[in-house]
Amino acid sequence: MTRRMRVLAVDDVAPALAELSRMLRESPHVGEVAEAGDPITALRLIQAGPLDAVFLDISMPAMNGLELGSLLARMTDPPVVVFVTAYEEHAASAYGIGAVDYLLKPVSAERLAAAIARVRRFGAAETTQAPTPVDALPAVPVELAGRTRFVRRDDVRFVEAHGDYVRLHTPSGAHLVRIPISRLEEHWQHAGFSRVHRSYLLAVPAVRELRSDLSGGLLAHTDVGDVPVSRRHARELREHLLEAATRGAFEPPDQRAR
Repeated sequence: MTRRMRVLAVDDVAPALAELSRMLRESPHVGEVAEAGDPITALRLIQAGPLDAVFLDISMPAMNGLELGSLLARMTDPPVVVFVTAYEEHAASAYGIGAVDYLLKPVSAERLAAAIARVRRFGAAETTQAPTPVDALPAVPVELAGRTRFVRRDDVRFVEAHGDYVRLHTPSGAHLVRIPISRLEEHWQHAGFSRVHRSYLLAVPAVRELRSDLSGGLLAHTDVGDVPVSRRHARELREHLLEAATRGAFEPPDQRAR
Protein backbone atom coordinates (compact mmCIF):
# COMPACT_ATOMS: atom_id res chain seq x y z
CA MET A 1 0.00 0.00 0.00
CA THR A 2 1.50 3.33 -1.01
CA ARG A 3 -1.56 5.42 -0.12
CA ARG A 4 -2.45 6.21 3.48
CA MET A 5 -4.82 3.67 4.98
CA ARG A 6 -8.39 4.04 6.17
CA VAL A 7 -8.87 2.07 9.39
CA LEU A 8 -11.55 1.39 11.99
CA ALA A 9 -10.94 1.29 15.75
CA VAL A 10 -13.47 -0.72 17.79
CA ASP A 11 -13.70 -0.71 21.60
CA ASP A 12 -16.67 -0.44 23.95
CA VAL A 13 -14.60 1.46 26.57
CA ALA A 14 -14.60 5.10 25.51
CA PRO A 15 -11.18 6.13 26.96
CA ALA A 16 -9.54 3.06 25.42
CA LEU A 17 -11.16 3.80 22.06
CA ALA A 18 -10.02 7.43 22.18
CA GLU A 19 -6.44 6.45 23.02
CA LEU A 20 -6.24 3.81 20.28
CA SER A 21 -7.68 6.24 17.73
CA ARG A 22 -5.17 8.91 18.75
CA MET A 23 -2.25 6.52 18.33
CA LEU A 24 -3.52 5.38 14.94
CA ARG A 25 -3.91 8.97 13.71
CA GLU A 26 -0.29 9.67 14.66
CA SER A 27 0.94 7.01 12.23
CA PRO A 28 2.23 8.46 8.94
CA HIS A 29 0.67 5.47 7.14
CA VAL A 30 -2.88 6.09 8.41
CA GLY A 31 -4.99 8.71 6.69
CA GLU A 32 -8.41 8.25 8.30
CA VAL A 33 -9.59 6.62 11.52
CA ALA A 34 -13.25 5.71 11.97
CA GLU A 35 -14.53 4.75 15.44
CA ALA A 36 -17.11 2.31 16.77
CA GLY A 37 -18.07 1.76 20.38
CA ASP A 38 -19.86 -1.54 19.79
CA PRO A 39 -19.75 -4.46 17.30
CA ILE A 40 -23.04 -3.60 15.57
CA THR A 41 -21.88 -0.07 14.73
CA ALA A 42 -18.57 -1.51 13.62
CA LEU A 43 -20.29 -3.97 11.28
CA ARG A 44 -22.31 -1.18 9.69
CA LEU A 45 -19.19 0.90 9.10
CA ILE A 46 -17.35 -2.09 7.65
CA GLN A 47 -20.22 -2.89 5.29
CA ALA A 48 -20.30 0.77 4.20
CA GLY A 49 -16.48 0.51 3.58
CA PRO A 50 -14.02 0.43 2.08
CA LEU A 51 -11.60 -0.10 4.98
CA ASP A 52 -8.02 -1.34 4.93
CA ALA A 53 -7.91 -2.62 8.52
CA VAL A 54 -9.96 -3.03 11.68
CA PHE A 55 -8.29 -2.72 15.10
CA LEU A 56 -10.68 -4.75 17.19
CA ASP A 57 -11.20 -5.23 20.94
CA ILE A 58 -12.32 -8.72 21.98
CA SER A 59 -14.25 -8.34 25.24
CA MET A 60 -17.45 -6.50 24.24
CA PRO A 61 -21.16 -7.00 25.04
CA ALA A 62 -23.73 -8.55 22.68
CA MET A 63 -21.10 -9.74 20.16
CA ASN A 64 -17.45 -10.13 21.10
CA GLY A 65 -14.53 -9.30 18.84
CA LEU A 66 -13.86 -12.92 17.90
CA GLU A 67 -17.45 -13.35 16.71
CA LEU A 68 -17.22 -10.14 14.69
CA GLY A 69 -13.88 -11.26 13.27
CA SER A 70 -15.47 -14.55 12.18
CA LEU A 71 -18.18 -12.63 10.34
CA LEU A 72 -15.58 -10.50 8.56
CA ALA A 73 -13.68 -13.61 7.46
CA ARG A 74 -16.75 -14.65 5.45
CA MET A 75 -16.83 -11.39 3.47
CA THR A 76 -15.69 -11.38 -0.16
CA ASP A 77 -13.13 -8.61 0.37
CA PRO A 78 -12.74 -8.17 4.15
CA PRO A 79 -10.47 -5.62 5.82
CA VAL A 80 -7.37 -6.86 7.61
CA VAL A 81 -8.05 -7.58 11.30
CA VAL A 82 -5.76 -6.70 14.20
CA PHE A 83 -6.99 -7.68 17.66
CA VAL A 84 -6.30 -5.28 20.53
CA THR A 85 -7.10 -6.81 23.92
CA ALA A 86 -6.01 -7.19 27.52
CA TYR A 87 -6.42 -10.97 27.42
CA GLU A 88 -3.57 -13.07 26.05
CA GLU A 89 -5.53 -16.35 26.24
CA HIS A 90 -7.63 -15.42 23.18
CA ALA A 91 -4.58 -15.42 20.87
CA ALA A 92 -5.01 -19.04 19.72
CA SER A 93 -8.60 -18.36 18.63
CA ALA A 94 -7.45 -15.30 16.69
CA TYR A 95 -5.10 -17.39 14.56
CA GLY A 96 -7.88 -19.43 13.02
CA ILE A 97 -9.85 -16.29 12.16
CA GLY A 98 -6.91 -14.98 10.14
CA ALA A 99 -5.94 -11.86 12.10
CA VAL A 100 -2.57 -10.46 11.05
CA ASP A 101 -1.57 -9.36 14.55
CA TYR A 102 -2.60 -9.55 18.20
CA LEU A 103 -1.80 -6.57 20.45
CA LEU A 104 -1.93 -6.69 24.23
CA LYS A 105 -3.09 -3.62 26.17
CA PRO A 106 -1.57 -1.26 27.05
CA VAL A 107 -0.27 -0.96 23.51
CA SER A 108 3.05 0.82 23.01
CA ALA A 109 3.67 3.11 20.04
CA GLU A 110 6.43 0.75 18.84
CA ARG A 111 4.18 -2.32 18.97
CA LEU A 112 1.37 -0.52 17.16
CA ALA A 113 3.82 0.65 14.47
CA ALA A 114 4.89 -2.98 13.97
CA ALA A 115 1.24 -4.03 13.57
CA ILE A 116 0.62 -1.27 11.00
CA ALA A 117 3.72 -2.42 9.11
CA ARG A 118 2.32 -5.96 9.10
CA VAL A 119 -0.99 -4.69 7.70
CA ARG A 120 0.85 -2.83 4.94
CA ARG A 121 2.92 -5.92 4.08
CA PHE A 122 -0.26 -7.96 3.84
CA GLY A 123 -1.71 -5.41 1.41
CA ALA A 124 1.46 -5.41 -0.66
CA ALA A 125 1.47 -9.23 -0.79
CA GLU A 126 -1.83 -9.17 -2.67
CA THR A 127 -0.09 -7.59 -5.68
CA THR A 128 3.50 -8.79 -5.26
CA GLN A 129 4.59 -12.41 -5.34
CA ALA A 130 7.75 -13.28 -3.42
CA PRO A 131 10.42 -15.44 -5.10
CA THR A 132 10.10 -19.15 -4.36
CA PRO A 133 12.93 -20.42 -2.12
CA VAL A 134 15.00 -23.42 -3.17
CA ASP A 135 13.54 -26.56 -1.61
CA ALA A 136 15.84 -28.64 0.60
CA LEU A 137 15.38 -32.09 2.11
CA PRO A 138 11.70 -32.53 1.13
CA ALA A 139 12.14 -36.11 2.38
CA VAL A 140 14.53 -37.65 4.90
CA PRO A 141 16.04 -41.14 4.48
CA VAL A 142 15.49 -43.42 7.48
CA GLU A 143 17.53 -46.62 7.94
CA LEU A 144 15.66 -49.50 9.53
CA ALA A 145 16.76 -53.16 9.62
CA GLY A 146 18.94 -52.81 6.54
CA ARG A 147 16.25 -51.03 4.56
CA THR A 148 15.93 -47.36 3.63
CA ARG A 149 12.59 -45.59 3.65
CA PHE A 150 11.87 -41.91 3.12
CA VAL A 151 9.83 -39.79 5.53
CA ARG A 152 8.16 -36.87 3.78
CA ARG A 153 8.68 -33.50 5.40
CA ASP A 154 4.97 -32.72 4.96
CA ASP A 155 4.14 -35.70 7.22
CA VAL A 156 6.34 -34.46 10.08
CA ARG A 157 4.49 -32.63 12.85
CA PHE A 158 7.51 -31.94 15.04
CA VAL A 159 11.15 -32.87 15.48
CA GLU A 160 12.73 -33.83 18.81
CA ALA A 161 16.51 -33.61 19.34
CA HIS A 162 18.51 -36.55 20.73
CA GLY A 163 22.16 -35.49 20.64
CA ASP A 164 23.39 -35.89 17.05
CA TYR A 165 20.08 -37.58 16.17
CA VAL A 166 16.52 -36.32 15.81
CA ARG A 167 13.22 -38.12 16.17
CA LEU A 168 10.68 -37.21 13.48
CA HIS A 169 7.14 -37.43 14.86
CA THR A 170 4.52 -38.32 12.23
CA PRO A 171 1.03 -39.89 12.26
CA SER A 172 2.61 -43.22 11.28
CA GLY A 173 5.03 -43.15 14.21
CA ALA A 174 8.39 -41.70 15.31
CA HIS A 175 11.53 -42.15 13.19
CA LEU A 176 15.11 -41.73 14.42
CA VAL A 177 17.51 -40.04 11.99
CA ARG A 178 21.19 -39.14 12.34
CA ILE A 179 21.15 -35.39 11.70
CA PRO A 180 21.58 -32.46 14.12
CA ILE A 181 18.41 -30.50 14.79
CA SER A 182 20.23 -27.26 13.91
CA ARG A 183 20.91 -28.54 10.40
CA LEU A 184 17.32 -29.67 9.92
CA GLU A 185 16.12 -26.27 11.13
CA GLU A 186 18.33 -24.58 8.53
CA HIS A 187 16.86 -26.69 5.73
CA TRP A 188 13.22 -26.66 6.85
CA GLN A 189 12.61 -23.18 8.25
CA HIS A 190 11.41 -21.94 4.81
CA ALA A 191 8.85 -24.78 4.77
CA GLY A 192 6.96 -23.65 7.88
CA PHE A 193 9.08 -25.19 10.65
CA SER A 194 9.96 -23.06 13.66
CA ARG A 195 12.35 -23.67 16.57
CA VAL A 196 10.17 -23.44 19.67
CA HIS A 197 12.53 -25.00 22.20
CA ARG A 198 16.19 -25.96 22.42
CA SER A 199 15.17 -29.55 21.70
CA TYR A 200 12.12 -29.10 19.44
CA LEU A 201 11.41 -27.99 15.89
CA LEU A 202 7.71 -27.55 15.14
CA ALA A 203 5.69 -27.60 11.91
CA VAL A 204 3.64 -24.44 12.46
CA PRO A 205 0.68 -25.50 10.24
CA ALA A 206 0.37 -28.67 12.37
CA VAL A 207 -0.56 -26.68 15.50
CA ARG A 208 -4.16 -27.25 16.53
CA GLU A 209 -4.13 -25.08 19.65
CA LEU A 210 -1.90 -23.63 22.35
CA ARG A 211 -2.28 -24.98 25.88
CA SER A 212 -0.87 -24.28 29.33
CA ASP A 213 0.76 -27.13 31.24
CA LEU A 214 0.50 -27.68 35.00
CA SER A 215 3.49 -25.44 35.69
CA GLY A 216 2.15 -22.56 33.60
CA GLY A 217 4.35 -23.29 30.59
CA LEU A 218 3.12 -23.23 27.00
CA LEU A 219 2.40 -26.34 24.93
CA ALA A 220 1.69 -26.48 21.20
CA HIS A 221 -0.85 -29.24 20.57
CA THR A 222 -0.59 -31.35 17.39
CA ASP A 223 -2.43 -34.49 16.33
CA VAL A 224 0.57 -36.63 17.36
CA GLY A 225 1.41 -35.00 20.69
CA ASP A 226 2.20 -31.83 22.59
CA VAL A 227 5.37 -29.81 22.07
CA PRO A 228 6.85 -27.64 24.85
CA VAL A 229 7.42 -24.01 23.88
CA SER A 230 10.12 -22.15 25.76
CA ARG A 231 9.30 -18.72 27.16
CA ARG A 232 11.74 -16.96 24.83
CA HIS A 233 10.21 -18.60 21.74
CA ALA A 234 6.53 -18.07 22.69
CA ARG A 235 6.06 -14.65 21.07
CA GLU A 236 7.87 -15.74 17.89
CA LEU A 237 5.64 -18.81 17.61
CA ARG A 238 2.49 -16.69 17.96
CA GLU A 239 3.75 -14.43 15.18
CA HIS A 240 4.46 -17.44 12.96
CA LEU A 241 0.96 -18.77 13.67
CA LEU A 242 -0.59 -15.45 12.67
CA GLU A 243 1.45 -15.35 9.48
CA ALA A 244 0.49 -18.94 8.64
CA ALA A 245 -3.20 -18.19 9.24
CA THR A 246 -2.96 -15.09 7.05
CA ARG A 247 -1.45 -17.16 4.22
CA GLY A 248 -4.09 -19.88 4.65
CA ALA A 249 -1.38 -22.42 5.51
CA PHE A 250 -3.52 -24.34 8.01
CA GLU A 251 -5.30 -27.47 6.82
CA PRO A 252 -8.18 -29.41 8.39
CA PRO A 253 -6.86 -32.18 10.69
CA ASP A 254 -8.44 -34.91 8.55
CA GLN A 255 -6.48 -33.73 5.51
CA ARG A 256 -3.15 -33.56 7.34
CA ALA A 257 -3.67 -37.10 8.64
CA ARG A 258 -3.86 -38.58 5.14
